[in-house]
Formats: sequence, structure tokens, C-alpha cells
Amino acid sequence: MDSTFDARNFSAGKFSVRNIGGRNIAVVTQHVVTLHLAKADATAAAGGVFLAAACKTGWRAGAQVVAQVSLLMTSLMSLLLTGCGGGGGGGSTAAADSAPEDSAPSAQASLGEKNFADASLLASGAQACATGHVAEQGHGPRNALAAQLDGPALQSQDIRSAPSIRYLGLPRSFRLAADGAPSGGFFWDGRDASLLDQAGRPFLSTTELANGSLAEAVTRLARATYAEAFKRVFGADIFSRPDAAFDRMTLALQQYQLEDPEFRPFSSKYDEFLRDRAALTTTELRGLAWFNSPDKGNCAACHPSAKGADGSLPLSTDFSRDNLGVPRSAELERNADAGYFDLGLCAREGGDMAARADLCGAFKVPSLRNVALRGALFHNGRFKTLKDALGLYVQRDTNPEKFYPADAQGQVLKFDDLPPQYRRNVNTTEAPYNRQPGQAPALNNAEIDELIAFLHTLTDGFKP
Repeated sequence: MDSTFDARNFSAGKFSVRNIGGRNIAVVTQHVVTLHLAKADATAAAGGVFLAAACKTGWRAGAQVVAQVSLLMTSLMSLLLTGCGGGGGGGSTAAADSAPEDSAPSAQASLGEKNFADASLLASGAQACATGHVAEQGHGPRNALAAQLDGPALQSQDIRSAPSIRYLGLPRSFRLAADGAPSGGFFWDGRDASLLDQAGRPFLSTTELANGSLAEAVTRLARATYAEAFKRVFGADIFSRPDAAFDRMTLALQQYQLEDPEFRPFSSKYDEFLRDRAALTTTELRGLAWFNSPDKGNCAACHPSAKGADGSLPLSTDFSRDNLGVPRSAELERNADAGYFDLGLCAREGGDMAARADLCGAFKVPSLRNVALRGALFHNGRFKTLKDALGLYVQRDTNPEKFYPADAQGQVLKFDDLPPQYRRNVNTTEAPYNRQPGQAPALNNAEIDELIAFLHTLTDGFKP
């Protein structure tokens, strides 16, 4: 079918939407060359989905014409793919597009909310789960520490950066595909299979909530101001059965995260854009184009940007694991030992992945929802700003000297946070990592800024 790209003060151009390999693709059938476009309204029907976008784009005469036209069509193609389930999307990496239910929480969820805010359950007594997972920060930390300080005296540094727990009730459990590729699970190394397991683990971690034992955690719970309410819900004798009491506490925390709409608001500007209730600016649209483009940012390869086939909103992660060769962080105390390396998936607790040397250095691909609120990025908190993190993505291989130290002979020690035998595991084949020193990065500074503008549209709490 042919659809017309109509622009005021601009000659009409045409593109066709064709199904190629099961995906709707926009194919330009007439080049647009007339200049002086100040404003354009573009509409298209693609795969039964009606799309509308208002673009305010300044055009210049001369050599930039081709680039501007190409960008406009790339952005339009991004919109088409977004509407048709492309851009890396799919039902397995998206969530149903429905407003969070505004209903009364269950008794279990109400107790979980109290657990979440209760500092007395921690060995320090000084901070609660809610202290490190702040709602206003997308349920991530309020600070920019590479790893949080916890433990009885708040002096024990965690092993890795603290992740956001928003949308955490939606991922799937850890699994290995037929080809051995890992996906799903909780924490950076996927070591917990369920939200229930994830809720309980920090209470017994020596570097987090630091209860000395399960029984100690239950003793603290029995002294809580809401202990009587806990007994009414789970039984008068619940505290005489520590294992059961601990299980019920983690169940309550799980229910709180599953039921409270704050943990899954789907309220970002991009969500509203996908619902056709908000328009992205020209800069944001350009950023979306770079995000989706396989030859530029290629972000959508791991962070889907499109609705699922059923209309569900993207979670901005495919739940996979990747090895990015992130530089070593001097901020992590453990790294003072030159022989220490955080090997991620292959060295996770339990040892079930120990035989998979190919997974050494691999970590969870996190959701990019609310990423603009993060003060520390990557598993080791090595970068503090989106600008610096994206700089690593596009210049890691073209200008490695910017990120890695040099040895005594001046040789850059690339991928310095991995032992030499595991550096071959680093992803060097996919864009934007598939470049060599001296080549141009996949994105220039202006394009990075545009991509950052788009990433800001993933922040919850948008108000038109």
C-alpha cells in the first residue's frame, strides 16, 4: 500500500509500507527535495495501526539536505516500527498497556509496605529498604555512589551498584535458551529466580541489611510496631516458626511490589507518545532514531522500544546478559586488590554457572526506564552521567585510551576489569562496538545529546 508523506511548504514525498520477512518496513519511493520546511504533520497507516506525528524541523539549503531528509525518514521509520511491533519489541519484553489499578491493597501487600519502610528490620536500624530504593528516583538510590554503604554500622560497601526495583515484578525467571544463552533472573547476575527470592536475600546479606541469621531477622520483625497485624494475617503462632515467618515477610514484600502501582506506573512521556497522547520534540525524535538504528546506537537490540504485538508497552530490556568490558572502578573497595575481579554470571553464588567460562564478565541488561534518574551506571557504578556512559559505548573501541589505563610501555590495557583469559568474551561484534581505533564513532557528540534527550522521555511522572 502507498501512503503519502504530506508537508506544508514542502513537496510531497511517498513511501510504501511493505511486509518484508514478517515486519512492516517503510520504503521511500519518491525523494523529498524541496526546502524551507518549518513544520510538518505526517500521517501513515501501517499494518492496521494509525500513526500521527507533529515534527518541528528546521531545514537548511545545500549539502545537508540529504542528511536531513534521511534523518526525517529514519525517524518516521522508527515511528512505523514502534507502532508495528518492530524496534526490537515483542511480547516477551513488554508489559500490558493498562493503567495501574487504583484498588485497595491486600492485607499482605499492606504489611509488605510496612516492611519496606521499616528501618528496625535492618542491623543498622538507620535505614530501610525504602532508603535505598527511593520512589522519586524510580525506586533507585538517591546518591551517586558506585555501591551503597550498608551493614551494621553503614560502613560495609556493597559489591555492585544498587539497581532500581521499579518494574521488577514484570521480568521472567532465569533460563538458558537452547543455544545456552542466558536471560531473566534477578540481580546483576540473575542468581535469584523469582521476585520472592529477591525480596528476601538482602535481609541476610552481610553487606546489605546484615541480619546475622534468619532467626535474627524474624526477632526484629516480632518487635515491629505492626507485629500484631502480622499475626492477624499469618497466624497467632507465626513468630514461633522463624522459617515460616521469614517466608511470609518476603511474601508480603513481593505482594507490595506487585500490587502498588508506584512500582509499575508506565507514566513516562514515551509511554504517552506510544499511546498517541503526547508528541516528542524534534530532538527527542532524532534521539529515538539513533536509539533504534542498527548502524548507530543500536540500543533497541537489547532495550526494545516498540510495543509488543498485543499492544503492550516495552520494558526497555530483553532480559539478556551482555559483556561490555566496562572499565575498572577505583571507587569499589574490593578493586584495591589487583587480583580481584567481579566475573558476574560465571561466578555467581551457588556455582551453577562456574563451567561457563564464556559467561565470565557478563551482567544483566537493565531496563532503561528512568535511567536519567540514575546517579551511577553499569554494574560497578563506573560512570555517573549518561553522556559519559554513552561515550563509552561509541568510543570504547575507536578511542580506548580515554577509558583504560596504559602499561609501562604505553600500551592501552583494554577491558582492564577482566582477567586476560576472559577478555575475549567482551562484545566486539555488534554496533556500536564493531569499530577499530581511528574509525569514526557510531555517534557524534550532537547525536549523543539527541539520544540523551530521548532517554529522558523514559522517566516516569510525565505531565503534559
